[in-house]
Amino acid sequence: MRIAVTYENGEIFQHFGHTEKFKLYDVENNKVVASQVADTNGSGHGALAGFLTANKVDVLICGGIGGGAQMVLAEAGIKLYGGVQGNADEAVNALLADTLSFNPDVHCNHHDHEHGEGHTCGEHGCGNQGCH
Repeated sequence: MRIAVTYENGEIFQHFGHTEKFKLYDVENNKVVASQVADTNGSGHGALAGFLTANKVDVLICGGIGGGAQMVLAEAGIKLYGGVQGNADEAVNALLADTLSFNPDVHCNHHDHEHGEGHTCGEHGCGNQGCH
């Protein structure tokens, strides 16, 4: 099994469509046997699913992710664990131990509306990476 985590400075990057790196984990017998950090080479929302497919990823752990990206990942057969925060290695270990805390209904919909006064990206799972 291969797990990918949106990655920045050891932490889970909170906006799937803007991630510049994934940490890839190869898992055998429920243990990580290898890992590497892979650069997405500036791929955007649409190309990231292709990047994951090309790298034979089975599972994605990320922070905020939009509905379109979720659909593309589902079509590619990649299992999604969204709305996760914190250390990337710890999240993978928690997934393998079946204790990962994630949000099955995570949505990152700031592409669909303007942010009103008092609204922050953190309210809908995008973390604190800023609104675009």
